Amino acid sequence: MNLINYRNGFKAFLKLERSLSEHSVEAYTRDLDKLIQYAELEGIDIDVRNLDIHFFHAFLAWLNSLGIAARTQARIISGLKAFFNYLIMEDIIVSNPMDLIDSPKIGMKLPEVLSIDQIDELIGAIDLSSEQGERNRAILETLYSCGLRVSELINLKLSNIYFEEGLIRVFGKGQKERLVPIGNTASRYIKHYLEGSRNHIIVKKGSEDILFLNNRGAALSRVMIFTIIKRLAEKTDISQKISPHTFRHSFATHLVEGGADLRAVQEMLGHESITTTEIYTHLDRQFLKDAITQFHPRAQKK
Repeated sequence: MNLINYRNGFKAFLKLERSLSEHSVEAYTRDLDKLIQYAELEGIDIDVRNLDIHFFHAFLAWLNSLGIAARTQARIISGLKAFFNYLIMEDIIVSNPMDLIDSPKIGMKLPEVLSIDQIDELIGAIDLSSEQGERNRAILETLYSCGLRVSELINLKLSNIYFEEGLIRVFGKGQKERLVPIGNTASRYIKHYLEGSRNHIIVKKGSEDILFLNNRGAALSRVMIFTIIKRLAEKTDISQKISPHTFRHSFATHLVEGGADLRAVQEMLGHESITTTEIYTHLDRQFLKDAITQFHPRAQKK
């Protein structure tokens, strides 16, 4: 199966030429692995030069039989289209066999968002007397104040925080750089952390410039950020599923609800396309609809 032979080349292309993160590269290669898995199960020896629409229809039927959601199927199709475009670029094939394959129709999934009171409740659950209390408070304040991705948070450097200007320098997807305003509250708690518990950590060589450190003096992992938030959520009455990304969605939604310019929100989030940011206008409309339903005397059910 020559498909496997091109997998490593595609992976190197994503990492070196498109400068994607390890997480994104793994997501693309997992999509390709699904196709390889299907071919192996069916005993099909794939030649990328001879794939047709019937093969891909059978592949999608197999994905559907596994109970894979339409949204995930759409992502897999997108990943495979990127792979075949890579093969075109390498002069291995002349056209993309996925061009005639339509993604399954999916409804727009609005992200989970916390209210301002819920944000306060979650942050209020932090035990500031604990060993990592100051750090965890600074982490949550930074997530909410700046709308950062987890990867951006754990790689945030001391040298990229400009307290006087009220800005931080962030390196997002593909190492794209942006400046994001940081609020006074987040700045204050970062300073508390720097002047307090971080001062007592023996910093591991190579991590001197990393802002948020673990007990061993090294950068925090993505999993650790998820764990911190999960444990705090368990202490509250908040029933919805909460992740670090929930703070990013809440940051953007609260800005849009407050009247912030969508282009400014796009810039702060590091979205390449305004279309991605526009989901928060839908959240805003839902917010207004809920407000009318709840408070307007003629909108309430009798």
